[in-house]
Amino acid sequence: MFSILAVLILHRRFGTPKTMAELTNNNIRIREIYRTLLRYCRPIINKKEAIRLRKAFEIVLEYHQPTWEKTGEEYIYHSIEVAGIALKEINLGMTSVICALLHNIVDGKTITIQDIEKEFGEEVALIVEGYTRLSEIQTEKISIHSDNFRKLYLSLVQDIRVILIKLAHRLHDMRNFEVVPKSKREKFLAEVNHIYIPIAHRLGLYHVKTEMEELWMKHSHTAIYRSIAKKVKDSRTKQRAFIEEFIAPIEREMIKQGFVFDIKGRPKSIHSIWRKMKKQNVGFDEVYDLFAVRIILDTPKKDEKGDCWRAYSIVTDIYQPNPNRLRDWISTPKASGYESLHTTVIDSHGKWVEVQIRSKRMDELAEQGLAAHWKYKEGGRKADQEEWMLKIRDVIENAEQDKLDSKAISKIDLYSDKTFVFTPEGDLRKLPHGATVLDFAYDIHTSVGDMCNGARVNGRIVPIRYILQNGDKVEVITSKSQKPKMDWLSFVVTNKAKSKIKRAMKEERFKEAEEGKEILRRKLRNRKIQFNDAIIDKLVRQYKLSSSVDLYYLIAIEKIDLNDIKKTIAESPAETKPAAKDESKEPEKLTKTPLQEESKDFMVIDDDIDNLDYELAKCCNPISGDAVFGFVTVGKGITIHRLNCPNARQMLSKYNYRVIDVKWRKTDDAKTYLTTLHVIGDDQMGVLNNITTVISNDFKVNMVSLNVDTGVSSGFEAKIKLSVKDTGHLEMLIHKLLKVKGVKKAVRADIS
Repeated sequence: MFSILAVLILHRRFGTPKTMAELTNNNIRIREIYRTLLRYCRPIINKKEAIRLRKAFEIVLEYHQPTWEKTGEEYIYHSIEVAGIALKEINLGMTSVICALLHNIVDGKTITIQDIEKEFGEEVALIVEGYTRLSEIQTEKISIHSDNFRKLYLSLVQDIRVILIKLAHRLHDMRNFEVVPKSKREKFLAEVNHIYIPIAHRLGLYHVKTEMEELWMKHSHTAIYRSIAKKVKDSRTKQRAFIEEFIAPIEREMIKQGFVFDIKGRPKSIHSIWRKMKKQNVGFDEVYDLFAVRIILDTPKKDEKGDCWRAYSIVTDIYQPNPNRLRDWISTPKASGYESLHTTVIDSHGKWVEVQIRSKRMDELAEQGLAAHWKYKEGGRKADQEEWMLKIRDVIENAEQDKLDSKAISKIDLYSDKTFVFTPEGDLRKLPHGATVLDFAYDIHTSVGDMCNGARVNGRIVPIRYILQNGDKVEVITSKSQKPKMDWLSFVVTNKAKSKIKRAMKEERFKEAEEGKEILRRKLRNRKIQFNDAIIDKLVRQYKLSSSVDLYYLIAIEKIDLNDIKKTIAESPAETKPAAKDESKEPEKLTKTPLQEESKDFMVIDDDIDNLDYELAKCCNPISGDAVFGFVTVGKGITIHRLNCPNARQMLSKYNYRVIDVKWRKTDDAKTYLTTLHVIGDDQMGVLNNITTVISNDFKVNMVSLNVDTGVSSGFEAKIKLSVKDTGHLEMLIHKLLKVKGVKKAVRADIS
């Protein structure tokens, strides 16, 4: 049994030594447990691996010694049974057996990953560490994100055997469900249903998949399971007679034609029957294919395909097939490598039976899936191992892949471009590789991103630039004083975060620009210079900017000195006049505009002016803040026009003597002006309601009329007449409307 030296070494490393008497008392039990393990491994174990296996067993036994003394063999037997499943039913090799033994003893205190690596090497340590990481994942909300959870599992591990050992572990848990703590049962069942059954299916481990489905249904839907199981049991004698009667003529004909074969008849699994009952919305007695018959041919590989089709011909000559139920996975195997020919036929009593036809080699592959024949590769060439790992990973990843493509099996690290992290509530989020805390915050919500000031990742406070790792639990820290910054764009990686930051910066720029505009307006007023489009256009050109918004923004952040602006205007006052498109062809008097020398007197547009009639022109509907001029009309008084009014050129050139200079008095909140907006957008539900909400509720603007045309290439056009205080008020409203989802264009449309 154990050597005294080995026991003493283990005790020195992992705990206080036990007396040899105490160890001797357990010798018989220990010997039987160890023999069980050796029986599992005998077909493939060699001398070198036997030494490693003995060492792993001793460490596991010592680790569980305190529990052993209280409860018996439960924990040590659990480790051995998981190793046995990995070896016998998933067809893994000795490395996996050793990892399965060691899978639940790393606690970071008594035994560490470094201890495992020192004793068993890097490969075993990598697998055991990966298993530990998987066990720490929160799976409370696995049903909502099952696909992402499977991808997370793959991305967290560097060796696919981690997941296969975990699969063996869960199968053992399901077989011994009564000893699973009640607090863990719901979580185990969810994991089995959403992760392990699909993985077993994709790998072609159909016997594992079927058993897991049965056990999951037994513990999740106990009443239904018992009901169907009873009906299957009650009809067992009848089923056996039916199957014997069904296969008899097939056997006679196949013997006659010289086939070497075996025929197995069995009822469908309870879970399969239940799934058909749900899918077809029928009762137990109405499920038409409760039985499956499997014909296994003992034939050379070169003759497999032809012999399977010959057997198919025999079956369909005897029984009428359903042509819609033929499945040819011999010509085109499944992604898992599964090969078989399936057909559904109707017997003389009118019952449907599924018949599966395959060779002996195909049947072995069908039972053990992609793991078949690979048991020995764990001790073989590294290239063979890597090819095996990659093929298994490829199958799990490509759930819709119908056939393995050898050229596609070149990915060394699946999901290397994805990072999966958890919210504090357990929701799983998928982000690109290299995503930061700030990317995660914007993925949660725009406002969370805008106010993000850092995060707690796995309980540790980190900055917004921190790059997230797979499986991290992230809690965003926000601050109302935090605002998006331009340098954020240098480290975020998601398009969502980038677009939201740019949008926030643009909005902030507009706010700053509004302040800059008011600063410029006040400074010009102090120097008795009229604030108009001509002045602004000149300054935009002078500073080589793209728009007036840029000018206002630079003024607000003090990047442009207002004293320089004053000098620019003072140096060339003539250039402040709005120029005509082609001055050489117009009379000199065309250059006369409402803006003249600083000493010029202006008529102030104000409702308080006595004995002076004026009106706002209907042709251009000027509002406070527009560049305007007054035009004296006989019998009507003064009409106020915008400088860009369609009639302005003719009035200024031909009737210059009637033009007077006017300016707006700063309006109060009570004074408003009518104007019209032209809005174009997508004809989506609720978009018009959102537009009117912005106008009426957000800006407290009175709408006079609304005309909508929805027959414009699946969109709409709206003409909205409303009252505003001035051009600044209007510009802010237009800016807000452009942010409404579905709105493509919003412009002033007063000039007729």
